[in-house]
Formats: sequence, C-alpha cells, structure tokens
Amino acid sequence: MTGLNNLKPAPGSRHRKKIVGRGYGSGHGKTSTRGGKGQTARSGDGKMTGFEGGQMPLVRRIPKRGFVNRFRVEHLIVNVGLLSERFESGAEVTKQKLVEAGIIKGHGPLKILGDGELKKNLTVKADAFSRSAEEKISAAGGKTERTGSSSK
Repeated sequence: MTGLNNLKPAPGSRHRKKIVGRGYGSGHGKTSTRGGKGQTARSGDGKMTGFEGGQMPLVRRIPKRGFVNRFRVEHLIVNVGLLSERFESGAEVTKQKLVEAGIIKGHGPLKILGDGELKKNLTVKADAFSRSAEEKISAAGGKTERTGSSSK
C-alpha cells in the first residue's frame, strides 16, 4: 500500500551531517578537518586574490602601458548578410529573436553592421546601426528601428 504514512526519501538522497571536533575516534578530531595551524586554519580564511605572502604581487610587479577605458561599451555585432541567411522576408528581427536563433550570446547593446548582401525586406530593431547597414536594409525595402539608449 502506498500512502502519505509510507513516504521515504529516495535511497542515497539523505547524507549524514559531518560532525567535527569530537575527538580522534570520530575521524574528524584534533584539527577538525582544517589541516595545520595559522591563517588558513581560522574561520574567514581571508587572503585576497593574488596575495603572495608579503612579496610584491605579480599584478603590481609587471609594467602597465596604455589606457584602458573602464566605461567602454562592448556591442553584440551581427552583419546583414547573416540576417539574410537566417530570416524570412518580411520578418521582424529583434535581439530576443537573434538569441533564440543562436546568433548572439551574452549581454550588451546590439549593433547591426553592413557586411554581406541583403535581398529580403526585414524590420530590424537594434540599439545601433552602421551607415552601410541602414542603407542596405532600406534598399531591400526593410525598416530600421533604434531601441535602447545607444546613439552611435
């Protein structure tokens, strides 16, 4: 008979809690699975990433050159030739549809570039377009619509 009074967890799904610091006989005595002494034996074991024991860390030893713009915006790029291959004439192309088709991955603004031929009239919605991409889409009878806040 099966009923609520006969329910049991699946075999192997329940694990015994590890009990530490209860003497040698427990198998987890003396150092309580923490190894030796010192900083790493303490709770919080806080050494920052890249710490080299007081030696000047590698990231500070190597020379730095040039300028890195921390505010750079990395666009997801798709060419019009690929849109022509993957979408039917009259289709609406959005960032979501490009993700579903497996053409783009990740986050960030979408930019359409003008590499390739476009013979289909598509309605393309993106954050940015190159001038050649806009020309090719409108020449094929399609429309471009800007979304988001990117103005380049």
